Amino acid sequence: MATSEGINDVICGGITNIASNSVEIENLGRFAVDQYNEKQNKMLQFVKVSNAKQQLVAGYMYYLTLEALDGDKKKVYEAKVWQKIMNQGKELTEFKEAGEAAASS
Repeated sequence: MATSEGINDVICGGITNIASNSVEIENLGRFAVDQYNEKQNKMLQFVKVSNAKQQLVAGYMYYLTLEALDGDKKKVYEAKVWQKIMNQGKELTEFKEAGEAAASS
């Protein structure tokens, strides 16, 4: 059974909670903010990852809830980062302000 203790404890195909305070997860959060900034010509500043989940796919899909500064306002964002298999890199597949989808419904 998967636990939130280790990043490699997973249920095949299922989404599981993982510790959000590891260096690896922090690096994924920074990657997400950097990629978003580059694609959207923004200047968000990464603060921290507050929640993390992972799913075993062709590699791992990480579901991150993170905090970033937008100017002087701290905002919460949701990001999906795909860590590809066999060291083929990673890709930001989604980045949005938390609650954005609910607000537009």
